[in-house]
Amino acid sequence: MHYLKRIYLLNFRNYEEFTADFSPNINCIVGENGSGKTNLLDAVYYLGLTKSSIQNQDALSIRHDTDAMMIDGLFDKDKKQEQITCSMQRGQRKVLLHDRQPYERISEHIGKYPVVLIGPDDTDLIRDSSDTRRRFFDGVISQMNPEYLSRYQHYNRVLDQRNSLLKQFADQRFVDDDLLDIYSEDLLRLALEINSERRIFVERFLPIFAEKYAELSESREAVNILYNSEVTNPAFIEEFRHNKQVDLYAQRTTKGIHRDDYEFEIDTYPIKKFGSQGQKKAYVMALRLAQFELLRTEKQTKPILLLDDVFDKLDDRRINKIIESINDHTFGQIFLTDARPERTATILKKATVEVKYFKTS
Repeated sequence: MHYLKRIYLLNFRNYEEFTADFSPNINCIVGENGSGKTNLLDAVYYLGLTKSSIQNQDALSIRHDTDAMMIDGLFDKDKKQEQITCSMQRGQRKVLLHDRQPYERISEHIGKYPVVLIGPDDTDLIRDSSDTRRRFFDGVISQMNPEYLSRYQHYNRVLDQRNSLLKQFADQRFVDDDLLDIYSEDLLRLALEINSERRIFVERFLPIFAEKYAELSESREAVNILYNSEVTNPAFIEEFRHNKQVDLYAQRTTKGIHRDDYEFEIDTYPIKKFGSQGQKKAYVMALRLAQFELLRTEKQTKPILLLDDVFDKLDDRRINKIIESINDHTFGQIFLTDARPERTATILKKATVEVKYFKTS
């Protein structure tokens, strides 16, 4: 088991300076809305995944009117302590240290301290575009398999380079077919590899997800996830090569795994159109719990679980399910936030493990 023993923040979001020692069991962060509860959760997320769960740009995590930020965490991993430090100055790349030694590549850190976040905006997975769903599944696979993350990052670099080349050819009204083919073949190879890994992952993920949804909904509906990718088509390679003129005209790559989507179904219908609010909440909760279970199996350790204002979104029955899972030691270390401390205290009276409270202001 691993858990976050201590954290130190310097100029991270609304925190000028902050330090705390955490329980290996339940850590409740309570306080008024806007006081920094979610930001503290985000700092824990940052230590696991080297990025914010809130902001797309790292610089936005630096406190206003300051030039640098730092998050320092002390992890207990199988009774051995490890220090993770993430820092960044404005205009420079972030630095990640493991026991004060820099990583050669930051991506090497992903998956060492698995983290699962269940937040109030999770239903965006259903409502939003395919980008949001791809980010979710790519994030899970990347924590499980660093090689996938490396391939995925490589694909995006080649995709950006090929798109830049297509725009350059349009501006210059000249096409270097040989040069374009080099990028095309590299992109094709990576697309096929990533497509295969995504298909294998969905096959593993689906039965675990269906089981978690059945537990939350008392098996009222059948759920399914369809992985939709044009790359799966046996004729994709030929179609991609024949699509060169379309790409030149569009000045971008119009086929590939960057267009993939995951279709969420309930009783064979799209949950986005036909699911109730309660069904959607249960659906995304089951997605996150399946993520937790799969990471636990793959990494042979319980991920740190972050619960951001979940008591506002769940009914009593589903809250009791979470408490049951806490008491039977399904979860390891938990961080949860709530703007209503009296409600949290009442709910967690049923917990049989240590509960530690932190108040933000």
